[in-house]
Amino acid sequence: MDKYQQKSATALQYSGKAAPTITAKGHGELAEDIITLAKQHGVLVHQDDELSKLLNQLSLGDEIPEQLYIVIAELIAFSYVLQGKFPENWHNIHQRVDIKT
Repeated sequence: MDKYQQKSATALQYSGKAAPTITAKGHGELAEDIITLAKQHGVLVHQDDELSKLLNQLSLGDEIPEQLYIVIAELIAFSYVLQGKFPENWHNIHQRVDIKT
C-alpha cells in the first residue's frame, strides 16, 4: 500500500486571530496516533478524503489557504455548536438548536 492509500491525518490549530495553521500531519501509523491523541483530548475529528488531500499538500506551520477559509470556518463553527458553545449575541431565534443550560 503506498502513502496515498494509507490513512492520513492533519491537525489544525485556530487561535481566533489568524487563519488556522497546520500543527501536525502524518500517514499510516502516525495518522492513527494523531487521531487517537486528538480524541483522548476531546478534539473533534472530521474525516473528509478530499479535504485531507488538500491539507496534506501544506507543510507544518503553514496557514490554510484562502480557498479553504469557508469550509474550515464551517467545520469550526459546527464543532462549537456540537460542544454547546455559541456567540454571546446569538439568540437561537428559530429554536433549531437545543441549548441545554
